[in-house]
Amino acid sequence: MVESHDIVKPIIGLEIHVELATATKMFCRCRNHFGDPPNTNVCPVCIGMPGVLPVMNRVAVELSMKVGLALNCTVPDFTKWDRKSYYYPDLPKNYQISQYDLPLNVDGHIEVPLADGSIKKVRILRAHLEEDAGKNVHDNPAHTGVDLNRAGVPLLEIVSQPDMNSPEEAGAYGRAMQRLVRWLGASEANMQMGHMRFEPNINLHITRGGVTYKTPIVEVKNLNSFRSLEGAVAYEINRQYSEWLGNPDYTLDKCGKQNRGWDDVRLQTVFQREKEEAHDYRYFPEPDLVPVLVDAEWRERLRGQIVELPLARRARYMGEYGLTFKEADALTQDAPTGDLLDAAVAAGADAKRCTNLLLGRGAAIANERGCSIAEVGLSAGQLTDLAKMTDAGEINATAAAKLFDKLAAEGGSPRELAQAEGLLAVRDESALAAWVEEAVSANAQAADDARSEDPKKRKKAFGFLMGQVMQRSKGAAAPAAVQKLLQEKLGL
Repeated sequence: MVESHDIVKPIIGLEIHVELATATKMFCRCRNHFGDPPNTNVCPVCIGMPGVLPVMNRVAVELSMKVGLALNCTVPDFTKWDRKSYYYPDLPKNYQISQYDLPLNVDGHIEVPLADGSIKKVRILRAHLEEDAGKNVHDNPAHTGVDLNRAGVPLLEIVSQPDMNSPEEAGAYGRAMQRLVRWLGASEANMQMGHMRFEPNINLHITRGGVTYKTPIVEVKNLNSFRSLEGAVAYEINRQYSEWLGNPDYTLDKCGKQNRGWDDVRLQTVFQREKEEAHDYRYFPEPDLVPVLVDAEWRERLRGQIVELPLARRARYMGEYGLTFKEADALTQDAPTGDLLDAAVAAGADAKRCTNLLLGRGAAIANERGCSIAEVGLSAGQLTDLAKMTDAGEINATAAAKLFDKLAAEGGSPRELAQAEGLLAVRDESALAAWVEEAVSANAQAADDARSEDPKKRKKAFGFLMGQVMQRSKGAAAPAAVQKLLQEKLGL
C-alpha cells in the first residue's frame, strides 16, 4: 500500500537467456539436445581440457543475427568474442566465451501488446551470443552432481533497457519475446526444458516532497516461467518499498546492487550475493577465436529470410479475414500454424471456417499432444477440402469435427473418408421429409410452440425440432434442407 504523499514508479529491465535451436553446440560438434543421460554430449572442448580450440557454429551466429534484425537492432560490421572469467562447478574451464563491448546486435526495440489494447515500446540495449554453462544436479542428498550436457550450448542473451514499469508489462514483454524467437525458428523457447530463462532487474523511483529516491537495483536470477517472472517483480516492488519506508538509507547510492533468487514455494525472493560488476569478471578478448565480420550482403540475405512477424500478421488477420483479436492472436503463436491458414485461404477456403476448425478440434488435439496446431497432422489441402465441404453443406459441423480427428490420426482424403464413414450429408428429399414428419408427429407440443406468437418460445421449440430431426438422421441430414422442410411442415 503506497502512502498518499509518495509517488512510486517501478523501473524494470529484463535479461532473457535463449538457448538456440542448433543441432550442435556453440564451439564444438557435440549434440545440442535436452533430456539425454548426464554427461553423454561432451567432448574435450566443452569440458575444458587443456590445449583444445573452439570453432564457431555459423548457424548459431546467423540465428542470433536474425533475432537482432527482427528486433530492429543494428548488426555491426565488426564484433568479437571475450572471456568472462568466474569459477563455478558447472563451468569447467573457469571462463565463459561471451561478448562484452562489441556484441552482435545493438540498439533495437520491440513493440509489445498489452492487455488493455495499448502498445508498449521496449528498447533493446544488446543481444549478444555466448555459450551456456552446465547444470548442477541436487537429486542426491549426499552430494551435488554436475551435468555438462548443456555446457557450450549456444545462448543468446537479450538485454532490454529499463523501460517496463509493472509486473504485467514484464510478463507481456517476455511472452512477446518467446513468440518472436519461436516464430523465427531460433529457439523452441520451452521453459520446462531450460530453453528460456528470465532475469529481471528491478528498483523503485520514489518521489516524496519533490525529492526522488532510488532503491537498490535487484537482479532476480534464473526464472523459468512467466508466473515466476511476474511474481518476483511484484514481490520486489512491495519489498523494496517496505524496506525504504523502514530505512531512508535503503538507496542505490548507499546500498548498491544485489542478486536475489526466487523461492517458488514461499513466493518470495531471497538474498544471494552482492551483484558483480564488469571488472569482477576480468573480461579480455578471446585469443582463440577470430572476430565476426559482417558485410552488407550477409546481413541483407538474413533480413530477407525474416517472414512476416507476429504483430503484423495478427493485424492482417483481423483486417483481411475479419478475425477477432483472440482468434488472430491464437493463430499467430507460431508461423507454421498461420501458414496453414493462409495456404487454405489462398486455395479458396473461407478464412472464418478454417479458423473455427483450427481453433476447435485443431487446438484440442494440439493441447492433448503438447504440440502446435500446425503439428497435429492436417495439411493445407485437407483443411481446404474440409472447409469447402462444410460450407457447401456436404457435411455438418459435427461431421467436420469427426473428420478432422480422423485426418489428424490417419491422414487421407476428407471426401473419401466422409464417404467411408457415412458422414456425407443426406440431401434426398424423401428421406429428409420422413425424418421431419416423425419429429413433428412425436412432439406435438413443440410443434404448437413453434407456431406461437411468443418469439422466444417459437425459437426454442424450432431449435428443439431441428435437433430431433438431426438425431433421427444420426447427424447425416443437411441442416439447411431440414430447416426449409421443417418451416414448410409447420407453415412458418
